[in-house]
Amino acid sequence: MSNIHPSAVIEEGAQIDPSARVGPFCVVGPEVVLKADVELKSHVVITGQTEVGAGTVIFPFAVIGEIPQDLKFKGEASRLVIGERNRIREHVTMNCGTEGGGGVTRVGDDGLFMAGCHIAHDAIVGNRVIVVNNAAVAGHCVLEDDVIIGGLSGIHQWVRIGQGAIIGAVTMVTNDVIPYGLVQAPRGDLDGLNLVGLKRAGVARSDITALRAAFQMLAQGEGTFSDRARRLGDETQSDYVRQIVDFVMADTGRHFLTPK
Repeated sequence: MSNIHPSAVIEEGAQIDPSARVGPFCVVGPEVVLKADVELKSHVVITGQTEVGAGTVIFPFAVIGEIPQDLKFKGEASRLVIGERNRIREHVTMNCGTEGGGGVTRVGDDGLFMAGCHIAHDAIVGNRVIVVNNAAVAGHCVLEDDVIIGGLSGIHQWVRIGQGAIIGAVTMVTNDVIPYGLVQAPRGDLDGLNLVGLKRAGVARSDITALRAAFQMLAQGEGTFSDRARRLGDETQSDYVRQIVDFVMADTGRHFLTPK
């Protein structure tokens, strides 16, 4: 294939679309699938049962599809599925799943994974997610669509981060984050809403007003956090507020970051 540099190592069995480009000194394992217009810049290692969606570009020294960093992993078959049009920058690592976590790590479409960040085993990452330099997403996490993770931040295993939430730089997140939440400070305080993101997304002013009122009720209302969310669900007419309510009521057993 003319799009594969002669110094690249392509193991027998790899499925590479004719339009994909593999640069110098890349290593592509025998169970890898590269879809149309994928580009590996150079010195990229892709291994395991890994599928890379169309138009994704992977930059030098990324290691994609290696085994999980989990001592419970015993070599069972597991996968990494990466969607379309992602930008995976230098030194990024993304691991395959584990049997205990469902056997697959999934990354959606149109993401930006900046240099040095990590996506661990069994994580589920949505569309248009941005993970900034040297941030780490631990095993079994769920990042919904349009989430932004600031640089040097850490997301604890099993944490869910709702759609449109933003995590500030140098922040440790150990509990679930409601959709559109704004989290910052070293131990992850829920300080408000991602108003900038909402406005950039063209969300109607009426919905933003409803979200701000909902946040205040969650912060200062009576009863437990779940009680407040349940009352919100009974009262709201906003689909955006309903999204927060549904997220909270689908509690997986972990605690939520609550407004200060």
